[in-house]
Amino acid sequence: MVTSATTIRLNRPRAEMRDNHVPRRFLSANGARVTLGGDMTPDGLARSIVPSAHTLFGPRGVCLVAKDGPLFVCDSGHHRLLIWSRCPSEDQAAADLLIGQDDFSREGRNAKRDVGAETLNFPTGVAAADNILVVADAWNHRVLIWHGYPSRSNQPADVVLGQADFACGLANRGSAAPRADTLNWPYGIAICERRLVVCDTGNRRVLVWNEIPETNGVPADLVLGQSDFVTRDDNAGRDAGAIGMRWPHGIASHNGVLAISDAGNNRVMAWRHFPAVNGTPCDFVLGQDDFVSIDHNRSAYDPSSSAMSMPYGLAVWDDQLVVCDTANSRLLGFDLEELAMDAPATGLAAQHGFADKGDNRWRAACRDSLCWPYDASACGRTLAIADTGNNRILLWEKAP
Repeated sequence: MVTSATTIRLNRPRAEMRDNHVPRRFLSANGARVTLGGDMTPDGLARSIVPSAHTLFGPRGVCLVAKDGPLFVCDSGHHRLLIWSRCPSEDQAAADLLIGQDDFSREGRNAKRDVGAETLNFPTGVAAADNILVVADAWNHRVLIWHGYPSRSNQPADVVLGQADFACGLANRGSAAPRADTLNWPYGIAICERRLVVCDTGNRRVLVWNEIPETNGVPADLVLGQSDFVTRDDNAGRDAGAIGMRWPHGIASHNGVLAISDAGNNRVMAWRHFPAVNGTPCDFVLGQDDFVSIDHNRSAYDPSSSAMSMPYGLAVWDDQLVVCDTANSRLLGFDLEELAMDAPATGLAAQHGFADKGDNRWRAACRDSLCWPYDASACGRTLAIADTGNNRILLWEKAP
């Protein structure tokens, strides 16, 4: 994201840029190259969301590992993970494998049976790198890890975090207070330079493992958003500031810099250097002009290039930080070399201007519109987007 502190210009005047500058279109004007799932058929009728190998219901997590695949999708509403062995090249391509259901026609929490190493209950986040797959199994209050990408459907996970074993699924292991080895609604997840980073959303914190765990129940090494591992208060039990969080969800990291989307405070928190101490305050935020403001769209009805409403997913894509500005149904692009307190976005997708919002621009879904995007994953010239409200995944190419 940022290679040195000298590239972060905290005092640069930005008022003249914030509301009136013309957005840069960083995605192709033709819209998505490929759509998977979706709420409309070509003739304009509603597409069924009955589970199959090519339908999706509220997908909240997406990870495109390489140009040619694999592609992993958290089909959250169907309580399953779908896997395309190769990156799809055609609309409505069927998935090759699934985790969490007996077959592609089934749905139900934990496949309507007891919690196990191959079941899922509203999976929301997925990350993959170096043949390691990690899934945030949110409503089982755990993280599942495969040391080796699954080669068959319902291949059981190798490691579970947040629980002592694969048979348990209680928030904070049944306790009212968290610990370093418990989770409560983990929604976002990322592999950041060999670290595992998890947004432990229900505990209002972010947990970091310095290495990918190889055994069950390993405690985290670092906590952000709280001063210790045993508290779970909104904003660390005080007014909003540089330490506390309200609803952390998305994670992005590049060249040692860490960004976390704090959806409940309508902002993105950023650390110039990857934190090493519990409760390290962030260095600056995007979406607000100080550490204490938290209102969506800065208390305005319409957004701007500097205002957000419930930002969830984050991705680093070439020279920019991409933010899923979820409740505004748009994507924002921030120049990495210009990141600073209250920096405005320069890039925009899915809306015509920075002051525009609305699900699918208040119309029917089309190839260049969004409805509550929750996640994004960048690879090469492709941005994979979990277009959650439209029950689809978009594979959208970089603008020429």
